[in-house]
Amino acid sequence: MAYRGKHRRRKKGRALRASLAGTALALTVAAGFISTSQAASSDNPGALTAIGSSSETDKLELHENLVGQDTLDTLESGMGGNVGVDGVLKNANHTMRNRADCGASEESALPVEPAATRAYCWADSDARTQKWQPQSVTTSGDSDEDGRWGSNRVILSGWTHDGQGAGAQEEDRGLARVAFIDANDPENLKYRWVLLVAPLDDGKNFEAVRSRIGGMVWYQDKLIVTARNGAAGNDALFVFDMDRILRADVISGAVGKVKDGWSAHGYRYVMPAMGSYSLTGGACDATTNDRVPCFASVSLDRTSAPDSLVANEWFRPDSGEPGRVWRYDYSTAGDRTGLLATDTRGRVHADEAYETDAVGLQGVLSHRPNGASEPNWYAGHAPDARGEHGTLWRQNKSAAKAAKCGADESYACWGRDTESLSYWQETGELWTLTGRAATASGRANELPERVADRATAWQPGTVSERVLYAVPLSSVDRSLE
Repeated sequence: MAYRGKHRRRKKGRALRASLAGTALALTVAAGFISTSQAASSDNPGALTAIGSSSETDKLELHENLVGQDTLDTLESGMGGNVGVDGVLKNANHTMRNRADCGASEESALPVEPAATRAYCWADSDARTQKWQPQSVTTSGDSDEDGRWGSNRVILSGWTHDGQGAGAQEEDRGLARVAFIDANDPENLKYRWVLLVAPLDDGKNFEAVRSRIGGMVWYQDKLIVTARNGAAGNDALFVFDMDRILRADVISGAVGKVKDGWSAHGYRYVMPAMGSYSLTGGACDATTNDRVPCFASVSLDRTSAPDSLVANEWFRPDSGEPGRVWRYDYSTAGDRTGLLATDTRGRVHADEAYETDAVGLQGVLSHRPNGASEPNWYAGHAPDARGEHGTLWRQNKSAAKAAKCGADESYACWGRDTESLSYWQETGELWTLTGRAATASGRANELPERVADRATAWQPGTVSERVLYAVPLSSVDRSLE
């Protein structure tokens, strides 16, 4: 596929190098979840520690697995062709609330220091549901340096079905959907949901991708999301083609080919996976940093050479395990836009890796200031308990710093229950989102009678603390102690 910046066209004759054995893409992913129990304190984690030995960096190695071109073309043709990002945005059917219309609980989830300059809240059914959990964010600022996909400014947010809430079925657990947000008018954000799927039977069918989308990066014409160690080959990341968004023509609870057409669990649009990156060392282990890491989140670094995908792992706060942060280079080959750099065997090697004592990381971002000899790593450090503000640490190989909350001696100034981080280079903004919906008592994900019923109606007392917000990265740096 040729990537043409503002003028994108898919070349039908492009060659993909490989396909997974067996079915077109064996992504029947186990809905494995990393717990979101909160971590950490305000203790300064100190400088990053470089990981240099090959025995350690080999644990970060990936293998690329791509679906055959014919399989993807067959599915696209059978579903009536690509509708594109534009088609999804033109049919946006949910409206985000501006900050002035957010509730008090949503406002209270925003950071204390530095202050958010833009904030939005979800449509009510999405703001309050505990069936679905917001996990990650990426933007057209990642996809292209000019901040646009074609003529559109777009924000993507990844959500995972946790199988909870009244009426939830086991087959729902782990479903993954992405909100395509039309951000062209900052005062009027609208969005539409797209379900993530994987092709089956050489493109004659598809199934749901089940993934904890803890992180996602939209780079050039590809979307890479965290997979959380799928059942089909220890997948760490899934890859989707932004030029392959397809329309389901039957609205039902089924997923895939049905009698009268195509169904996507009630959603109108789907994105079929075009590949995955699997861990060559086998199953990941979220209990120790001595083994293969579980991907908690990913983000893009445009200040590295070449551009790179940054990743981190997550450990329970009481584990005492230093977490790892690392990066992979993106390919610079013209026929591999948006894919990671591989060797001749299809292996992806970590370019740089560190340990950090900032445990409980929900997201990480790497950014090299102009003229700096090394990048800063921004680590979203979760609080000890739900309902408390987190800490955003800036670490490098020399030190760690974080904002203090005014006269308060605490570093817990960041948003509540924040998830992944994304930097919009064109605007200089750091984007993130909070992920919590709770009862008035402050407890989340508890008694079924306190959450949504089958019609996504809510019992009195349920409140949302879910906010999508932006903070200038320059404000973050100015606020650091």
